[in-house]
Amino acid sequence: MEMKKILINISAIALLFIAGSCSKDVLDQKAVDSFNEEIVFSDINVVKAYLGKCYDRMGGNTDAGILGAREDLLVSGTDQTLCIHRPSNYVMLKGTMSPDQLGFFVNDGYGGYLRWNNLYSNIQDINRILAKIDAVPTTTTTQEALKKQMKGEAYFVRAFDYSSLLMVYGGAVLSDQPYKLDGDFSGQKRSTIKETLDFILKDIQSAIDNLPATMDQGRATQAAAGALKSRVLLFCASKLTNGGWTEQASNTLINFPAGSQAALLQQARDAAKDVIDGKYGSFSLVGTVSDPPASLTAAQVQAYADNYFSIFNQKGKWNSETIWGIQFPLTGGNTNNANLWYGPNGYHNWGNNNPIEQTVRRFEMADGTTFQWDKYNPGNMEVRKATATELAADPNRNPYNGREPRFYASVLYDGAPWQARPSDAAGLEPENKVQTGYYYKSEGDADPYKKGVDTRQGLIESWNGTKIGYYIRKLLDPATAGQYYKNTNTWVEFRYAEILMNYAEACIEIGGTDLQKGIDAMNMVRNRAGLPDRVTTDQAKAREYVRHEREIEFFAEGHRFYDMRRWMICEQVIENVYSTKIEHYDNGTTIWRWNKSDLEDARSFTDKKFYWVPLSRDEVNKAPQLQQNPGYN
Repeated sequence: MEMKKILINISAIALLFIAGSCSKDVLDQKAVDSFNEEIVFSDINVVKAYLGKCYDRMGGNTDAGILGAREDLLVSGTDQTLCIHRPSNYVMLKGTMSPDQLGFFVNDGYGGYLRWNNLYSNIQDINRILAKIDAVPTTTTTQEALKKQMKGEAYFVRAFDYSSLLMVYGGAVLSDQPYKLDGDFSGQKRSTIKETLDFILKDIQSAIDNLPATMDQGRATQAAAGALKSRVLLFCASKLTNGGWTEQASNTLINFPAGSQAALLQQARDAAKDVIDGKYGSFSLVGTVSDPPASLTAAQVQAYADNYFSIFNQKGKWNSETIWGIQFPLTGGNTNNANLWYGPNGYHNWGNNNPIEQTVRRFEMADGTTFQWDKYNPGNMEVRKATATELAADPNRNPYNGREPRFYASVLYDGAPWQARPSDAAGLEPENKVQTGYYYKSEGDADPYKKGVDTRQGLIESWNGTKIGYYIRKLLDPATAGQYYKNTNTWVEFRYAEILMNYAEACIEIGGTDLQKGIDAMNMVRNRAGLPDRVTTDQAKAREYVRHEREIEFFAEGHRFYDMRRWMICEQVIENVYSTKIEHYDNGTTIWRWNKSDLEDARSFTDKKFYWVPLSRDEVNKAPQLQQNPGYN
């Protein structure tokens, strides 16, 4: 097994970073290239640097980015976006996932950060820290407090990595001690999913017990541990882990004992409520949670959109909603190239992870009503057309007009305002707006006379253009030219809106008197987004509402990968991906065409086994006693 390896993950950069604070005696003992455990655990500042590298590898990352900030996003493994460069890597969506074909889940170079081997490498390093940190010498009360703090941080990182294992693979191989090269691994087996959750919850409590009330921004906090507890418990309270796969209901690697779901839902509710009640600090949604006006002006819609977008564009001190995230300072440390990775190709960016048409349509109208593509031509779900006269009379004939604020914060569409163009694209009309459309003299013309600069036939980096007509906006920074500069906006891993939505879902699933509490929590998130309350006393309808709200509120953040699996809805939501083509005519007519003859990604979710990622063939060959996930040979 990969975890047999003993790795000291201290890079030259980390050593340079801490050199100034290390004691001279330690640095004088041995050459830099001979650092070993004895040296590392003889100085608390070196241990701190070592722990810092474990932060970098959370979630099984190597060098492709930190947590969610990477070129190929986890969300492209869902029904929300398309990875245009490596779509075949998302094997769960292709019906090709097997122990010999794991795609994204073994791909270190571009995106995969849920790799079994990498998760265990990081757990091994954390176990080494926890096993040796008590013996690290200290000379001051400040250093002793730092030692206790670092123990709390290490417990949090281990809990996060084991949570990743649980939510992707099921029951894990549990260990709280570092492995040794001469150790006997023949008895190492996967624990049940219940035992794995119990281990995680114990680590989370140890993190909370050892962490101080406040921490430097970016380091683990009590609130981050509390948020992780809320997340993993909600996953464990789901249909997927409680007999939803009826043919495998007795398989303890992926199922809790029969009758566990009600108690798990209550635990999930209570874990979220602890954060809401301020047990670990004070958090609140950014913006107002008052009922929005019945009819929003365009300026009000934009204000709500700007407020929501600000959550993901933080560069300094975090706002009241951010519980924990990853910072990207230009002065050193982690880097993020979001604008380059996802931005429109007409800005010399790579245009990856395109929002899919079906998801774009699920964003509501500004008044909270459902968007209806075929409103003006009932039954036609593929073509929408409007003349100049019709658009003047009703601007909402344009499918991108009159939408809810989160749409404008999340999606770049044809005509969306964006950055000033680089010099080699300056002056290409419409100036400083996204151009994913094509221009024709008149209807019936076979070829356009102009192709939008952000299309795959544009003048600049056509090979990086969107395949389906849209780009992500939510994770970008309008002030960063991705062609030249890295992003400095924070990747927000845990935020207060997630806690409210976790609480809402748990309460709605519990039902009874809790149902209204759940709806109230969900409505806070909707009101902040400028949308009116949902009202219902029906549990099935409330469940539909809260699932929709999670899909939109957390668009592109990665939650959908876990949500569609734990709800076991992949068979319903995974569909082929087709392009959307916008045609502009000189007489003012526009046609929006969802072209089902233009297949961009064939997708198929045909087997329940794909709800769980298998262990790789190599891993099972190295450790045959490890039980494979059901359905895989």
